[in-house]
Amino acid sequence: MDGGVAAEQGTVTCATWIRRPENAHLVALGKSKHGDLPASLQIFTFDRITNSLSPSPSATFEFEDGCDPVSLAVHPSGDDIVCSTTKGGCRLFEIYGQEKNVKMLTKDLQPLQNVGPQKCLAFSTDGSRFAAGGLDGHLRIHEWPSMRVIVDEPKAHKSFNDMDFSLDSEFLASTSTDGSARIWNANDGVPVNSLTRDSDEKIELCRFSKDGTKPFLFCTVQKGNRSITVVWDISTWDRIGFKRLLKKPACVMSISLDGKYLAQGSKDGDVCVVTVKKMEVSHWSKRLHLGFPVTSLDFCPSERVILSTSNEWGAMITKLNVPADWKEWQIYLLLLGLFLASAVLFYIFFETSDLFWNFPLEKDQTTRPKLGSFLGDPQSDDKNMWGPVDM
Repeated sequence: MDGGVAAEQGTVTCATWIRRPENAHLVALGKSKHGDLPASLQIFTFDRITNSLSPSPSATFEFEDGCDPVSLAVHPSGDDIVCSTTKGGCRLFEIYGQEKNVKMLTKDLQPLQNVGPQKCLAFSTDGSRFAAGGLDGHLRIHEWPSMRVIVDEPKAHKSFNDMDFSLDSEFLASTSTDGSARIWNANDGVPVNSLTRDSDEKIELCRFSKDGTKPFLFCTVQKGNRSITVVWDISTWDRIGFKRLLKKPACVMSISLDGKYLAQGSKDGDVCVVTVKKMEVSHWSKRLHLGFPVTSLDFCPSERVILSTSNEWGAMITKLNVPADWKEWQIYLLLLGLFLASAVLFYIFFETSDLFWNFPLEKDQTTRPKLGSFLGDPQSDDKNMWGPVDM
């Protein structure tokens, strides 16, 4: 394995970051039954200094026999986790407490009970929508937290492969195992478009841009034996270009919270991270999950760290080899330095340049007048120094 730190080994089926205040983020791991160990949902703390997870979970929920976690979605507030299982549909976990005193309260999601395994779960960026795409191709979109039904489409796809909400929470993109992709209006559930593709192309994964400036949709496309990343303009839904990034079939894709980086995981355990602005690979971890598909891939909300999982190697924490981001205090310090440097240059230029004020010199004047001569004598007590004033 190359470039990662083993965080938790075992039969990890899904994982995601939990955004928390003051960057005290948590990690949720879904584990299937292994030997005498029951299937469980575990919450770990994250150490930003060592880029590692806590050696033991801060909170654990054990599922009943025959019930394994399938997929996870965390609300943007970090207070709610939805977990799809192989038995009984979805469950809601409410998170409260801080760091080492984390607690989980489990609840049943009434509209999503007994709906079968959900391959894809997603919250909208603003947290007002929740979508679930099943292995049976059934699409459900609900208001959150009221769970009012917006979309209930049993035949949205043959079987769901991936889904993602746009930055403004207006659109939902979804892909199918048959290679098709559809765009939905998340407000009323009306189908907006089906992405165009050639007969030999299969659209597999999808992620919307998140930087707020580029309204794009990124999709991995398998074209014969070639694996490419295609970009669509979401204002027109026109296909505007493609690039070979991972250069092998991808099985999972993720985009950072600020939209600067896009990550892809391969079916043989490689992970590459791409700078979205240039669409160039900026980090590559080969053999990170040696010989096994990457099942989960998620960027840390505040650090340039990525969480990845596979069924064989468990969870891995990888620090990215990308340029460090400017901190807020560093920006203010730079601005202060520029201001002070400008003040020093102004003073030097004023003291050394006779032409600074561009005043004409008298015939018997060898240098410019001092600044004080223009302002008058500060010690003068002449009350009529400004001359008579005509009222």
